[in-house]
Amino acid sequence: MLERLSLAWRTLATGLSFALFGVGGLVLRIVVFPLLQLLVRRPERRVALSRHVIRVAFRAYIALMRAMGVLRYELRGLEKLERGGLLILANHPTLLDTVFLMALVKRADCVVKADLWNNAFTGGPVRAAGYIANHGGPDLIDDCIASLERGNNLIIFPEGTRTAYNGEISLKRGAANIAVRGARDITPVLIRCEPATLRKGEPWWKVPPRLASFSIEVQDDLRIAQFVADGASEVLAARRLTEHLQQYFTGKYQHHG
Repeated sequence: MLERLSLAWRTLATGLSFALFGVGGLVLRIVVFPLLQLLVRRPERRVALSRHVIRVAFRAYIALMRAMGVLRYELRGLEKLERGGLLILANHPTLLDTVFLMALVKRADCVVKADLWNNAFTGGPVRAAGYIANHGGPDLIDDCIASLERGNNLIIFPEGTRTAYNGEISLKRGAANIAVRGARDITPVLIRCEPATLRKGEPWWKVPPRLASFSIEVQDDLRIAQFVADGASEVLAARRLTEHLQQYFTGKYQHHG
């Protein structure tokens, strides 16, 4: 009986959480960011403040979900994120991974799916914060490198989307291209959720039988010097790095489990 009540409450609380996320996005778009537009004239300062607002809002949102009994989480290695110009790569098992990382990382920038720019709930925050739109054009990597050079911490999920339902991690080469062309070491973040929830293709109301527990661990930096040595071309170096990252995240994830 208690298990059924717990499941019913977590289903209701999850629905309320998603509704609040949508309402919060509208409030930011309609009220908060227009005020920043009026009060802050310098575009760079306005973008920085917008990103700070989003970070605070996401931290509050995660805290609310924990207080409502939707999830719990454990964080390790966050001191490694107290730097600037980091290229942060993470695996992507759940829908909430972006929210967690944007809440935890200062001066965070990220690559955002182009359709989110026109979404009623996310378009306002995305535009105000000046995140990088993934239009698939040739300038995307240059935009990412420029963001890093400005001292931003760039968050990328190299899978490009959430991990497949079977849990198999498959990386694209874009993140490695940024690392190689931008001469940037990588700060990996390992994300795990047990029991699994909010996976790709899984509806929000399919709540797991017990409380979802997130583990977010910042790993030691991965040096890219070995992949660009011996006069390797950028294409070859990116291929080597992608293969290494594939093994790295798969091995870390399985070992963690």
